[in-house]
Amino acid sequence: MSYDWLAAIVYIVLTIGVMRFGPWLVFKVPAFEQMRQLNREVDQTKMSRNSFREAVEAHKKAGTWTRYAFYALLLPFCVCLERRPIGHCILEIVAVLALFDLMYYLTHRFLFHGPLLREVHALHHQARKPTFIDAVYVHPVETIIGVSLFLLSIPIVAWIQGRPLNVVSAAIAAIVFMTIATVNHTYVNLPRFPFKWLDNLTGIHAAHHLDMKHGNYATLTTVYDRLFGTYEKPVKRPTAA
Repeated sequence: MSYDWLAAIVYIVLTIGVMRFGPWLVFKVPAFEQMRQLNREVDQTKMSRNSFREAVEAHKKAGTWTRYAFYALLLPFCVCLERRPIGHCILEIVAVLALFDLMYYLTHRFLFHGPLLREVHALHHQARKPTFIDAVYVHPVETIIGVSLFLLSIPIVAWIQGRPLNVVSAAIAAIVFMTIATVNHTYVNLPRFPFKWLDNLTGIHAAHHLDMKHGNYATLTTVYDRLFGTYEKPVKRPTAA
């Protein structure tokens, strides 16, 4: 596979652009804006603690440098600007996300909740009632592992199919990953219709955060938890605090 630096730049621009512009558009919906304000009220109290704020900054630095390394060393080899049929692009997106979710499930269950990295993961599990900011209240070691698992899913899928991924496919997969990894920690209490799916998404991860003895180890879907018998029903909270 060739080194396509232009495709890598397009990937970076697409992911950054959507992740910056997307929230602005989403929060035009009054129900979402109300939830954002409720999360902010609780998050401000958490961020007022020096230890919490320092952990968040360490997480952001670890994630940033991990992405920089991937962008320079691997990304240009595994994305391209070649046009692909829409069906093929959808398959690439699903393959990346499914592979990541499997790798993350195994890592989360057997490393983060196992004896090796349990103490590292315990920092994140201090959040018994997670809100938006808890998505980035993560030990830097866990950050590097989690981000790397997703990023490595892209070259693995490229290697399996024998050619680079379409850059839009790779970018969409990244946007879905980053969005769900953040949203599933957010406090949400929305009307059942049309937001049932979002309530379920956040409620499933809220159940995981009750303590370190609960299931729901995957982060994007419930497929692997259901398959391996670790699925637990969502938890619905009346308040953010």
